[in-house]
Formats: sequence, structure tokens, C-alpha cells
Amino acid sequence: MTKTKTNAQCVIFDCDGTLVDSEKLCCQALCETFRRFGGTLSMEEAVSHFEGGKLADILASTKHRLGINVSIDKLEPVYRDILDALFEQQLEPMDGVFETLEFLKGAGVEYCVASNGPSFKIERCLELTGLLPFFKGKIFSAFDTNSWKPEPDLILYSAMNMGFKLQECVYIDDTPKGLEAGVRAGVKTVHLVGLNSKSHKLDLLKIKNLRELKTVLVS
Repeated sequence: MTKTKTNAQCVIFDCDGTLVDSEKLCCQALCETFRRFGGTLSMEEAVSHFEGGKLADILASTKHRLGINVSIDKLEPVYRDILDALFEQQLEPMDGVFETLEFLKGAGVEYCVASNGPSFKIERCLELTGLLPFFKGKIFSAFDTNSWKPEPDLILYSAMNMGFKLQECVYIDDTPKGLEAGVRAGVKTVHLVGLNSKSHKLDLLKIKNLRELKTVLVS
């Protein structure tokens, strides 16, 4: 079989909202977490403020906005427990992801995942959606670098560990902070439009489905 020629040698995927359809579940868990501590957060409010980033920062900004006086140390384990239960029941792979990974394999393009979440959470998401076998040995967490998106370090670390130059990589994410990280890292960055369809200042190529990534890579 003749391989499709592409300009990219490695695709770096975000996880939540890019490989797995988790962003609405994350917002749902956020609402339920603060409800348990006496706060009122609607799904619409959670979605409108969701920009990705470090979980501790998301919890801190939300509790400040709601005027809830509870420590992050108490909020975070409750959030993670709620989210894990939701993932167990409802988490699905993003539409087109398996087809896209098969295309990359056939084209000889490497790929990996770079997420702000801890490694156990990334692996859990991939396992629940049948994606883990595709990413064995290619999972990079912000906890590995002690630096979270929108900082560029995780993207740089992922490219380095995969053995590729920045100009040989494409990064795909759905959140404003994740996209900022890709741009700051100096890699070609693609916006997968989904829950976070809010406008941002970055002038990026946008796709609405992972299947469209093929045209990005061969253009």
C-alpha cells in the first residue's frame, strides 16, 4: 500500500475534548462538586467559563466566582471521584478518532497524547474508550513537566520525547489555554471546535471533526 504523503511527522493530541468526549462531563462534575459545598453553578455557567488549564486553577476561579470558602484540597478529590463515576457511565471516544488514528498509522505519522491531567486519569480515559492500546508508551502528562497549559513546556517535552523537531509536529486541542500552549511552543496548532467554541485571539486553522485532520496534514 502506498503511504499518503504528509508534511507532519508527529501529531500531538490533547486528551479531554479531543480524543475523548469528556468536556461536558467535566463541567457536570464541576457543578455537582460545588453543589455539595452549598454552591449553585449551572451547566451553562460552567461551560461558558471552561477554558481548560490546571484543575486547581479551575476550582480556584470557580470557588472565587461563587464565593465558596472551601480549600482546593477538599474540592479536588470530590471532583475527581464524581468525574470518575461519570466517565465510567458515559465517557465516549470522539467521533472519527479511530479512523484518524488508522489514517496516521497508514501514512507513517507518529502520534501521542499530551494532557494537563495526571497520567492515571489519561490512561483511565483512554482505557474506557478503547484507545489505550493506541497510546501505550506515548502518554505525556503536565505532571511530568510540573508545568501546565497554557505554558508550552508539555508540548515541547512531548515533541522531544517522540524524537521530532517542532516544525515536524502538529498539535490539536479544543480549549483556549491548550491552543495557547501549542502556539507558544511554536508548533502548528489546530483548533478542534467543540464545547469551547468561544472566540479567542489566536488565528488558527479550525476543524469540526477529527476526520478533517487528514486534509490539514496533506495540505
